[in-house]
Amino acid sequence: MSETKKIVLVAGRPSHGAGDHEHNAGCLLFKKLLNENMDGVEVVVHQNGWPEDPNAFAGASAIAIYSDGGGGHPILPHLDQVGELMQQGVGLACLHYAVEVPREEAGQQFLDWIGGYFEMHWSVNPMWEANFESLTDHPVNRGITPFLLKDEWYFHMRFRENMDGVTPLLSAAAPESTMERPDGPHSGNPAVRDSVANGDLQHLGWAVERADGGRGLGFTGGHFHQNWDNRDLRTFVLNAIAWTAGIDIPEGGIPSPTPSQDELDANLDPK
Repeated sequence: MSETKKIVLVAGRPSHGAGDHEHNAGCLLFKKLLNENMDGVEVVVHQNGWPEDPNAFAGASAIAIYSDGGGGHPILPHLDQVGELMQQGVGLACLHYAVEVPREEAGQQFLDWIGGYFEMHWSVNPMWEANFESLTDHPVNRGITPFLLKDEWYFHMRFRENMDGVTPLLSAAAPESTMERPDGPHSGNPAVRDSVANGDLQHLGWAVERADGGRGLGFTGGHFHQNWDNRDLRTFVLNAIAWTAGIDIPEGGIPSPTPSQDELDANLDPK
């Protein structure tokens, strides 16, 4: 039996403006970097939404979804299918908007599968510069140094009660400027305002090891495609995807050359 780990990346349909939410280009870049820089891994990408082939996930060690979320999340019509895969120990990583699902439809599943999610009227999605001053000792953070980066960092996620089994990976205190918008489903609420005023650390990347043997991961950044030229961010996401598949992460993290501008511009959605 081959020891190669198959990872299936699900890239969402085009959305937002040029250079933002570039799900297809992002997943194709991750595929290229992982396949070229890691032994024993086979990454495949399904573009523009959920694969129609019912066997697309056969033999997969992990699924990573980089897509729009909320009521249009591509996973919603396929919760039963994914639930069966989770019971088999398949890993699941959700990136950026893909961490948001409607609470009533899939909130409990996401708590079970990846440990937390973006809940409307609880979580928020401002643009801000996060300062990751200290990093958790975890395989996903190997090779990463403290860094500062502007992104649409969602925060104040809905996590499992008492963070049961959830390991924060990337955490930063959100500045008061993130609370300038009025209350709304994605912009503010009394609970998050109190949290920011208290200076609480907001967990923007996290991991779980599930009882079924699978791994789950959430990451709230990834709005700007250009940010993949940041070595620390790129290393984090490559490590995260591979770790979710049960792959041992090298001490220095998964190496990857900084993409050229032409490589970043390849496969952008026509917007």
